[in-house]
Amino acid sequence: MATTATAYKEKMKELSVLSLICSCFYPETRNKLVHEFEDMEVKPINKRASGQAFEVILKPLSPVSEVTQNLPLPPKRDISLEDIERKLEAAEDRRRCQEAQVLRALAEKRDHERDVLLKAMEENSNFSKMAEEKLQMRMEQIKENRDAHLAAKLERLQEKERHAALVRKNKELREELTP
Repeated sequence: MATTATAYKEKMKELSVLSLICSCFYPETRNKLVHEFEDMEVKPINKRASGQAFEVILKPLSPVSEVTQNLPLPPKRDISLEDIERKLEAAEDRRRCQEAQVLRALAEKRDHERDVLLKAMEENSNFSKMAEEKLQMRMEQIKENRDAHLAAKLERLQEKERHAALVRKNKELREELTP
């Protein structure tokens, strides 16, 4: 089909030049010209005022031309048993290689998941230890504050008792002095 289109383009170029020359020498026969080629027929049409027009009729392919256009198939080579075995072994090797790659990828994925789990467990353990240490420090601080508060209260109580004892003693001394 490509050869037909190329031939058509070339013939159209030749035809336009040929018709121009013919119209100069034979102006009256220009309308009656029919050009026939191997695979097409070209008839000029005088219906356009602005230029020339042509009707191109493609001829159907003849049985002779089909035979020349078909390219012969390359001869089939005989496939031996060794060739078949080699191809089967190569296919088996490719399958094993692909299977090994899949297993390697799964192992890497499993290792990654294990590493992620270990890291999460370690972070959880570290968080628990830090929380426990914080709680322990807070409890110690609370106990120290409570002890300090109790000691201050005891000190004030003892101070009041000493003052009360001193006041009682002074009162007794006054009562003794005043008969």
